[in-house]
Amino acid sequence: MSSPSIHDVAVVGGGIVGCATALALSEAQPGLNIVILEKEARLAAHQTGHNSGVIHAGLYYRPGSLKALNCTAGREALYTFCAEHGIPHERCGKVVVAVDAREVAALDELERRGRANGLDGLERLDAAQVRAREPHAAAVGGLFVPQTGIVDYIRVVEVMAELVRRRGGTICLGTELRAVRPEQGELRLQTSAGEMVTRLLVNCAGLHCDRVARLAGIEPGLRIVPFRGEYYEVRPERRNLVRHLIYPVPDPTLPFLGVHFTRMIDGTVEAGPNAVLAWKREGYRWYDCSPGDLVDTLAFVGFWRLAGRFWRVGMAEYHRSFSKAAFVASLQRLVPEVRAEDVTRGGAGVRAQAVDRDGKLVDDFRIVTAERMVHVLNAPSPAATASLSIGRVVAGEVTRLLNG
Repeated sequence: MSSPSIHDVAVVGGGIVGCATALALSEAQPGLNIVILEKEARLAAHQTGHNSGVIHAGLYYRPGSLKALNCTAGREALYTFCAEHGIPHERCGKVVVAVDAREVAALDELERRGRANGLDGLERLDAAQVRAREPHAAAVGGLFVPQTGIVDYIRVVEVMAELVRRRGGTICLGTELRAVRPEQGELRLQTSAGEMVTRLLVNCAGLHCDRVARLAGIEPGLRIVPFRGEYYEVRPERRNLVRHLIYPVPDPTLPFLGVHFTRMIDGTVEAGPNAVLAWKREGYRWYDCSPGDLVDTLAFVGFWRLAGRFWRVGMAEYHRSFSKAAFVASLQRLVPEVRAEDVTRGGAGVRAQAVDRDGKLVDDFRIVTAERMVHVLNAPSPAATASLSIGRVVAGEVTRLLNG
């Protein structure tokens, strides 16, 4: 039997947060033996590879929160990274529109938050100014956010991974973590590809981060509840309806931004997403179901407390999922000229939303340090935008543990 491979740091999860963490560690401590464990046959297979490619400005997040701080720092770091490595991107800006007078107060609050988060150049728009930027949008007013952009996050991860490899890191694809056993100042990992030994473990497992924490003997105090976001794609001949990005004023009680229009870096235009409970943590189609994942959700008391508060919203989202007419009607609030024949069903993503036992949606990023471990336990949007900053924060925790 061959001896187990030995590493300084094992990063579980080959999405953008895991790769950014490995990259930050390779920069901070050259020569560190780093391995990324990814259970799929490719990197960025789930949340990273199924999002809308938006580089978020940091408009929505509570000033001083981890989301706000890391989104702001990560956004500019990402723009610099893309420029340095020739990754196609565009700082195109977006328009947030208030479709009626009732939304103006919420738009005021967004502007206040944006300025508190350091967004210079925010421009308040009247109805005519909205039409000048997005001629087909319906609005009584709006907010132009110049820092927002678009990029292909899969390409970003590919470049990150190549840099990690060049600096001596190892990436193990098709390698699922199955058990963690502390042993004499190190951690012995059982994986689908055999045994490994590491000094430290970093959990960036996204949709499975709570399970990885439990494998490692940590009770995270939350459960990942998967929400599927489904998109439509605007037909090529009607893409002129959207110049760049058009967003609604979001519901402040929910972590989802509402259906919006996004011109992607390849020129396609996406419309969506909705937000429905997924019956599988990696369930990108409405009929995808994992009995184990579903039982895991339904057996969690926090889910039922959450459902008790938001069941009406949930039913409306399911209606929009199954009814194209309902989905199109929600799109028409932003762009009235959109017709059902202008859009076709597109892809979907699954958001790893952490929910606590009280049924509260965990709003901020959550990073927990334990003995010989760092766990990233809640990193939904804007985690892709913030990934380089999150990676540096986690790398700092790892360095402290290594030197402690």
